[in-house]
Amino acid sequence: MPLDGSRPIIFAWQMSAKEMAKISKEEWVRGTTSLRVSSVHAISVAMSELEDLLVQGKPPVKPPTKKDEEYNRSVYMGYAADPKAAFQKLYQFSFVLVKPEQSKNIDMDTSVAFWTVLLVPKFPLMGEVLGFIGEKPGTYKATNKDLWSMMLEFCETVKPDLSNYEADGAWPTLLDDFVAWKGTQVGTGNGKVDGDD
Repeated sequence: MPLDGSRPIIFAWQMSAKEMAKISKEEWVRGTTSLRVSSVHAISVAMSELEDLLVQGKPPVKPPTKKDEEYNRSVYMGYAADPKAAFQKLYQFSFVLVKPEQSKNIDMDTSVAFWTVLLVPKFPLMGEVLGFIGEKPGTYKATNKDLWSMMLEFCETVKPDLSNYEADGAWPTLLDDFVAWKGTQVGTGNGKVDGDD
Protein backbone atom coordinates (compact mmCIF):
# COMPACT_ATOMS: atom_id res chain seq x y z
CA MET A 1 0.00 0.00 0.00
CA PRO A 2 1.47 3.39 -0.97
CA LEU A 3 2.40 5.53 2.02
CA ASP A 4 1.67 8.85 0.36
CA GLY A 5 -1.60 10.62 -0.26
CA SER A 6 -4.62 9.92 1.90
CA ARG A 7 -4.37 6.12 2.16
CA PRO A 8 -2.34 6.03 5.39
CA ILE A 9 -4.90 8.37 6.98
CA ILE A 10 -7.79 6.24 5.74
CA PHE A 11 -6.01 3.14 7.04
CA ALA A 12 -5.49 4.73 10.47
CA TRP A 13 -9.18 5.68 10.49
CA GLN A 14 -10.28 2.16 9.62
CA MET A 15 -8.04 0.77 12.38
CA SER A 16 -9.32 3.43 14.86
CA ALA A 17 -5.67 4.24 15.54
CA LYS A 18 -4.83 6.45 18.48
CA GLU A 19 -1.50 7.62 16.98
CA MET A 20 -0.34 8.41 13.46
CA ALA A 21 1.91 5.72 11.96
CA LYS A 22 1.30 3.32 14.88
CA ILE A 23 -1.21 0.50 14.97
CA SER A 24 -1.49 -1.58 18.13
CA LYS A 25 -2.22 -5.29 17.92
CA GLU A 26 -5.68 -4.63 19.40
CA GLU A 27 -6.39 -1.91 16.81
CA TRP A 28 -5.16 -4.21 14.03
CA VAL A 29 -7.34 -7.14 15.07
CA ARG A 30 -10.41 -4.96 15.59
CA GLY A 31 -9.88 -3.04 12.34
CA THR A 32 -9.18 -5.99 10.07
CA THR A 33 -12.09 -7.90 11.61
CA SER A 34 -14.44 -4.95 11.05
CA LEU A 35 -13.25 -4.54 7.45
CA ARG A 36 -13.28 -8.31 6.95
CA VAL A 37 -9.86 -8.33 5.33
CA SER A 38 -7.42 -11.17 5.78
CA SER A 39 -4.43 -10.31 3.60
CA VAL A 40 -2.16 -7.39 2.80
CA HIS A 41 -3.51 -7.43 -0.76
CA ALA A 42 -7.10 -7.15 0.51
CA ILE A 43 -6.13 -4.23 2.76
CA SER A 44 -4.47 -2.48 -0.16
CA VAL A 45 -7.55 -2.97 -2.36
CA ALA A 46 -9.86 -1.77 0.42
CA MET A 47 -7.81 1.40 1.08
CA SER A 48 -7.56 2.16 -2.64
CA GLU A 49 -11.31 1.80 -3.07
CA LEU A 50 -12.03 3.99 -0.04
CA GLU A 51 -9.63 6.67 -1.29
CA ASP A 52 -11.30 6.64 -4.70
CA LEU A 53 -14.76 6.89 -3.15
CA LEU A 54 -14.17 9.38 -0.33
CA VAL A 55 -11.27 11.57 -1.48
CA GLN A 56 -11.23 11.30 -5.27
CA GLY A 57 -15.03 11.42 -5.53
CA LYS A 58 -15.25 8.45 -7.89
CA PRO A 59 -18.48 6.47 -8.13
CA PRO A 60 -18.79 3.38 -5.91
CA VAL A 61 -17.34 0.14 -7.23
CA LYS A 62 -19.69 -2.58 -8.27
CA PRO A 63 -18.89 -5.54 -6.06
CA PRO A 64 -17.55 -8.55 -7.95
CA THR A 65 -19.17 -11.91 -7.59
CA LYS A 66 -18.56 -13.69 -4.29
CA LYS A 67 -15.95 -16.04 -5.74
CA ASP A 68 -13.89 -13.15 -7.18
CA GLU A 69 -14.22 -10.85 -4.17
CA GLU A 70 -10.91 -9.79 -2.55
CA TYR A 71 -12.68 -8.84 0.69
CA ASN A 72 -16.18 -8.40 2.09
CA ARG A 73 -17.29 -4.91 1.01
CA SER A 74 -20.14 -4.48 3.49
CA VAL A 75 -18.34 -1.64 5.32
CA TYR A 76 -17.41 -0.05 1.99
CA MET A 77 -21.00 -0.25 0.76
CA GLY A 78 -22.15 1.46 3.96
CA TYR A 79 -19.81 4.36 3.18
CA ALA A 80 -20.92 4.33 -0.47
CA ALA A 81 -24.51 4.90 0.67
CA ASP A 82 -23.46 8.33 2.02
CA PRO A 83 -19.90 9.24 0.95
CA LYS A 84 -20.23 12.83 2.21
CA ALA A 85 -21.03 11.69 5.76
CA ALA A 86 -18.25 9.07 5.61
CA PHE A 87 -15.74 11.68 4.45
CA GLN A 88 -16.77 14.01 7.28
CA LYS A 89 -16.04 11.20 9.77
CA LEU A 90 -12.64 10.57 8.18
CA TYR A 91 -11.87 14.30 8.22
CA GLN A 92 -12.84 14.80 11.88
CA PHE A 93 -10.93 11.65 12.87
CA SER A 94 -7.81 13.12 11.21
CA PHE A 95 -7.73 16.12 13.54
CA VAL A 96 -7.85 13.91 16.62
CA LEU A 97 -5.24 11.56 15.14
CA VAL A 98 -2.56 14.23 14.72
CA LYS A 99 -3.38 16.61 17.58
CA PRO A 100 -0.76 16.33 20.33
CA GLU A 101 -2.35 14.91 23.47
CA GLN A 102 -1.78 17.96 25.68
CA SER A 103 -2.74 20.49 23.01
CA LYS A 104 -5.96 21.89 21.58
CA ASN A 105 -4.28 22.68 18.27
CA ILE A 106 -2.21 21.15 15.51
CA ASP A 107 0.58 23.13 13.90
CA MET A 108 -0.10 24.75 10.55
CA ASP A 109 2.46 22.66 8.65
CA THR A 110 0.66 19.48 9.70
CA SER A 111 -2.71 21.02 8.86
CA VAL A 112 -1.49 21.98 5.40
CA ALA A 113 -0.11 18.47 4.80
CA PHE A 114 -3.44 16.89 5.74
CA TRP A 115 -5.51 19.44 3.80
CA THR A 116 -3.31 18.78 0.76
CA VAL A 117 -4.18 15.07 0.67
CA LEU A 118 -7.73 15.20 2.03
CA LEU A 119 -9.30 18.42 0.73
CA VAL A 120 -7.39 19.53 -2.38
CA PRO A 121 -8.39 16.46 -4.49
CA LYS A 122 -12.08 17.02 -3.66
CA PHE A 123 -12.14 20.80 -3.58
CA PRO A 124 -9.71 22.57 -5.96
CA LEU A 125 -10.41 25.90 -4.21
CA MET A 126 -8.52 24.48 -1.23
CA GLY A 127 -5.34 24.54 -3.33
CA GLU A 128 -5.75 28.30 -3.57
CA VAL A 129 -6.31 28.57 0.19
CA LEU A 130 -3.07 26.63 0.76
CA GLY A 131 -1.27 28.88 -1.72
CA PHE A 132 -2.47 31.87 0.31
CA ILE A 133 -1.25 30.30 3.57
CA GLY A 134 2.11 29.57 1.92
CA GLU A 135 2.49 33.21 0.95
CA LYS A 136 2.04 34.30 4.56
CA PRO A 137 4.68 32.22 6.40
CA GLY A 138 4.35 32.48 10.15
CA THR A 139 1.05 34.40 9.99
CA TYR A 140 -1.11 31.38 10.76
CA LYS A 141 0.66 29.19 13.30
CA ALA A 142 -1.88 26.55 14.33
CA THR A 143 -5.28 25.05 13.65
CA ASN A 144 -7.85 24.56 16.37
CA LYS A 145 -10.87 22.27 16.11
CA ASP A 146 -13.11 25.13 14.97
CA LEU A 147 -10.84 26.18 12.09
CA TRP A 148 -10.41 22.51 11.10
CA SER A 149 -14.20 21.99 10.95
CA MET A 150 -14.91 25.32 9.27
CA MET A 151 -12.34 24.61 6.55
CA LEU A 152 -14.38 21.59 5.44
CA GLU A 153 -17.63 23.56 5.68
CA PHE A 154 -16.07 26.32 3.57
CA CYS A 155 -15.04 23.79 0.92
CA GLU A 156 -18.46 22.14 0.89
CA THR A 157 -20.58 25.28 0.81
CA VAL A 158 -18.67 28.15 -0.83
CA LYS A 159 -18.58 28.28 -4.63
CA PRO A 160 -15.12 28.27 -6.29
CA ASP A 161 -15.68 31.87 -7.46
CA LEU A 162 -16.52 32.84 -3.83
CA SER A 163 -19.75 34.49 -5.03
CA ASN A 164 -21.76 33.08 -2.12
CA TYR A 165 -19.18 33.82 0.60
CA GLU A 166 -20.72 35.95 3.31
CA ALA A 167 -18.05 38.10 4.94
CA ASP A 168 -20.30 38.81 7.90
CA GLY A 169 -20.71 35.07 8.53
CA ALA A 170 -18.92 33.36 11.38
CA TRP A 171 -15.92 32.31 9.28
CA PRO A 172 -12.46 32.10 10.86
CA THR A 173 -10.12 35.04 10.24
CA LEU A 174 -7.88 32.92 7.99
CA LEU A 175 -10.77 32.41 5.55
CA ASP A 176 -11.83 36.07 5.68
CA ASP A 177 -8.21 36.98 4.93
CA PHE A 178 -8.08 34.48 2.05
CA VAL A 179 -11.26 35.88 0.48
CA ALA A 180 -9.93 39.45 0.77
CA TRP A 181 -6.59 38.33 -0.75
CA LYS A 182 -8.39 36.51 -3.56
CA GLY A 183 -10.36 39.69 -4.27
CA THR A 184 -7.12 41.62 -4.73
CA GLN A 185 -5.82 38.92 -7.08
CA VAL A 186 -8.94 39.12 -9.23
CA GLY A 187 -8.63 42.92 -9.14
CA THR A 188 -5.15 42.81 -10.71
CA GLY A 189 -6.55 40.90 -13.66
CA ASN A 190 -3.77 38.33 -13.73
CA GLY A 191 -4.81 36.12 -10.84
CA LYS A 192 -1.22 36.03 -9.65
CA VAL A 193 0.54 37.61 -6.72
CA ASP A 194 3.31 40.05 -7.48
CA GLY A 195 6.68 39.13 -6.02
CA ASP A 196 6.73 41.01 -2.70
CA ASP A 197 3.00 41.47 -2.14
